[in-house]
Amino acid sequence: MDYIEAINYINDKNKFGSRPGLDVIGKLLELLGNPHLDMKYIHVAGTNGKGSTSSYIASILREAGYRVGLFTSPYLERFNERISINGKDIPDERLAEITERIKEKIEIMLDEGYEHPTTFEIVTAIAFVYFKEENLDYVVLEVGLGGRADSTNIIKDSLASVITTIDYDHTDVLGDTLDKIAYEKAGIIKENGLVISYPQKEEAYRVIREVARKKSALMVKCPMEKVEIIKLDENGGVFNFNYNNHIFKNLEIKLLGEFQIYNATLALVTILTLRDKGIVNVSDEEIRKGLKKAQWKGRLEVLRRNPTFIIDGAHNLQAAMTLAKNLNRFKYDRLILGIGILKDKDVEHIVSTLVPLAEKVVITEVNMARKMEAEALEKIINKYNGNTYVEKDIERAIDKAFQLAGKDDIIVFSGSLYLIGDVRRILVNNK
Repeated sequence: MDYIEAINYINDKNKFGSRPGLDVIGKLLELLGNPHLDMKYIHVAGTNGKGSTSSYIASILREAGYRVGLFTSPYLERFNERISINGKDIPDERLAEITERIKEKIEIMLDEGYEHPTTFEIVTAIAFVYFKEENLDYVVLEVGLGGRADSTNIIKDSLASVITTIDYDHTDVLGDTLDKIAYEKAGIIKENGLVISYPQKEEAYRVIREVARKKSALMVKCPMEKVEIIKLDENGGVFNFNYNNHIFKNLEIKLLGEFQIYNATLALVTILTLRDKGIVNVSDEEIRKGLKKAQWKGRLEVLRRNPTFIIDGAHNLQAAMTLAKNLNRFKYDRLILGIGILKDKDVEHIVSTLVPLAEKVVITEVNMARKMEAEALEKIINKYNGNTYVEKDIERAIDKAFQLAGKDDIIVFSGSLYLIGDVRRILVNNK
């Protein structure tokens, strides 16, 4: 099996959809020799901010000299991004070789009457095998969907369960109230474990706290009130943080937006708590360098200037509100919005949050079966803004946005991580 064959095999399993539960992934890993056991995990769940928080944690540990695996989803430009070690994506040949081994084990499973693993279960298994064979010091493991029944939750122990902001998303799977969603996210908390939580809305925090109590886990609420933002602009942010006798002045991040300072703080508190417990050996200077070097593509990311071109994968209401708020940090005359959304998302609220900010709106389609048709999206958008242009092809949509924008305007493409992955690939390749 070569790389292309491996990718086709993995993606072909999309037809098996999403299936909550750990029985199938458990059997697959058993046949593979249980590679997920006996590794040191930092497990990250939440609605928004999982990826950048994971990246901050991994970057700090890497700066301290550790070999760190990072598992995230989805990818933006290339599948290999989902599985990396110290910032380097899994090589094509390793991905192909491990996928072939997994395919053989799946055939055994099917013969024994098991259901076929989903795409995410296969990808999770690939990551566990790769990380195990590379003898890592730590693995930062991002949850795919929810937490309790997510494939990543097959792990038995974790050094820390990190819970980012919780809001409404995937309500058909996780529940239609914040306490139900929080219950699923809190499913990653382990017996006698450690929980680091973003300050949540009360109904969500109450659930996390109760789950932690029942599992005798130490609960740490990230003290965002201890953050003092010094500077926040188009180049990143600078902040002070004073917590439990840890005093940090002028911490820098390159990721844009106020929310990234808070994600960085969540990562910082995670590392400090682990350091205080004697689990990691990281200096203040390594923390400082790790935060500054952290990268996370596709979240308020500036790809070009004159006009400024930004991509942001805001795909739910909370993320859309965060994007809208952070656009105030930029100086521009007019906003040209490019948008494409999946039909199973909270389309009305995403549209009502972003579209009124725009002078003109270019409507396009995400390159996948779950896309909302451009004509259907236009009908919703027209309730908030009548200056619309439909370009179903993403490259043409980008060209149209540039045609509409002057050098002092700002172009923002948003609405789906899958959309901005294609946008980024097109723009970066054409630089």
